[in-house]
Amino acid sequence: MSYEPSRPARGLLVTPEDRQAPARARRLRLLGLGERPEPALDAFAHRLAELTGAPYAMVNFIDEERQFFAGLSTPATRPAGLTAPTGHGGPDRPELGRSLPRDHGFCPHVVVRSKALVLEDVRDYPRFAGNPVVDEYGIHAYLGAPLIDSTGTALGTVSVADLVPRHWGRPGLDTVKSTAVDLAARLERREADGLLP
Repeated sequence: MSYEPSRPARGLLVTPEDRQAPARARRLRLLGLGERPEPALDAFAHRLAELTGAPYAMVNFIDEERQFFAGLSTPATRPAGLTAPTGHGGPDRPELGRSLPRDHGFCPHVVVRSKALVLEDVRDYPRFAGNPVVDEYGIHAYLGAPLIDSTGTALGTVSVADLVPRHWGRPGLDTVKSTAVDLAARLERREADGLLP
């Protein structure tokens, strides 16, 4: 009798119901967030990628229909003067763009729970292993924290991802949580100072 390792069943992932989506979408519109890339948020994502050593870092705003990476750092989008690492998904994988459907990735779970999520190897969790980003983009590790503003609204996430399993450890978790708190405060200051687009 031969032994075949079990594989996670596809289709187990259910994007969580997001009852706050309409209120979040209104808040994002009011703040002018989630409609276009922002160089300052790209720079923020790049710093987060450097701090964690992750090839991907995102500032992600989530509305009722989609996720939008207003801040994005990928191996292909490193700022000028920095060498882009190779192997960002391989020749048979698409590059990560600025938007994803709500059922892709792990950020919608972070927003609904309003808690950080640590996945050192997403394939170890049947609930997450069948997510489209695993097969389509090769994402195997994820670390994200919610961007919660002073109204208590989880606007989106600050997150990092890798193509290989990663032990993020306590330092990684602390970093992503503290950067989320820092960015939420910066966005609030921008609103208070009237610097919204």
